[in-house]
Formats: sequence, structure tokens, C-alpha cells
Amino acid sequence: MLLDAWEWWVGAVGLAGLLAALLVIYWGLWLSLSRPRGRKTGSPESMLNSAFYTLGGAAYFALCFVLWHPLPVAPSGWARVAALAAGAALLYTGIALVIWGRLALGRMYNVSSSLGVQLYEGHELVTSGPFAHVRHPMYLGILLVALGGVLVYRTWTFVFLLGNFPGLYRRAVREEEALALEFGERWVAYAERVPAWLPRPRRRTNRDGHAP
Repeated sequence: MLLDAWEWWVGAVGLAGLLAALLVIYWGLWLSLSRPRGRKTGSPESMLNSAFYTLGGAAYFALCFVLWHPLPVAPSGWARVAALAAGAALLYTGIALVIWGRLALGRMYNVSSSLGVQLYEGHELVTSGPFAHVRHPMYLGILLVALGGVLVYRTWTFVFLLGNFPGLYRRAVREEEALALEFGERWVAYAERVPAWLPRPRRRTNRDGHAP
């Protein structure tokens, strides 16, 4: 059936994109271990080591594998087509945001948690790329991946990922606290200009730079 084939290809491309995103993220995490440490807020030490990255990551993805069972829903007809189309749009957009955000952060990328945040020595405030549109593009990307994954794959794994969002929100709050302490007025100006989660429509301006 044609729709079965489309579902297979959408799912396969999505999994390839998720694997690429994970590789880019873990590459950045391993590089972060050798960077000189700067300002710290809270107690992030438990996560800033190779043992946590290896064992914690393995346990997390093992749980995702165990939860890969179908949800008790089976859309048919146009509902199935709509779910696939919406799911693909959300999933692919989320993957792109995660990768784009990670690459935009470059050497500034590091892990954080709801327990605390560790910045680098000479830390820089990244406001380019997706960070020019929202302050937390990678976390927004993960949310979109979870929503899209529920629609495309219809497994408990993505319901579990969706349930992680409150923790991501708390991490975002802790990161903003650390950045506000580090950059002061620069952070305040950036936070006033750029929304946290949903991009604002850009206002049209006249030639003199003012809104009409």
C-alpha cells in the first residue's frame, strides 16, 4: 500500500535524522570535558563527567528501546494521512532545530540539568542562528521531535520523551539564571528582544528603520 510505504520512508528518514542529532550532541559533550570551567550555579558536577555521559546515556536509550511498543491508537483513512503529514513536519523541524542550535553554540555547548549549570571560562553569549529567534531552540526542537514522533511512530517512546519536557523547562530556567549572572545587561537586552520558546513575527520597518 502506498501509505504504508510513505510511513516507512518518513520513519526511516526521521530515525536517521535523530541519529545524526545524537552524534552531533555527544561529539559536543565529549569536547566540553576538556574546556576550562567558568561560572557555576547550583551543583552540576554529577553530570560533567564521561561516566555520566556513557552510563546515563546508555540507560536512557535502553529505556527508550524498551518503550518502543505501539500506542493503542490506529488512525485510518485521511486521519492517518493527516497524522503522518503533521508528524513529519514537526519531527523534521525539531531535528533541524536541535542540530542547528548545537552547531550555532559551537564551543559554548555544554550539558546542564535542573540541579545546576556550568559555564566556561571566557564564556560567550550566543545570539546568532536559531538563538536570534528563540532563546531555547534545542529544547523547542526536542519538544517538536516528541510531538512529531508520537504522530509518526505512535510508540510509547515518544510519549516518554514528551513527558521529559517539564525537566527541560526547569533546565532552561537554570540556564537563564546563570547567563543573567554572567552577562548582566547584555542578557537582559537579549531576553527582552528574543522570546524564550515561540518566535515573534518580525515587524516590517520603513527605510528609516521605524515600524510603519
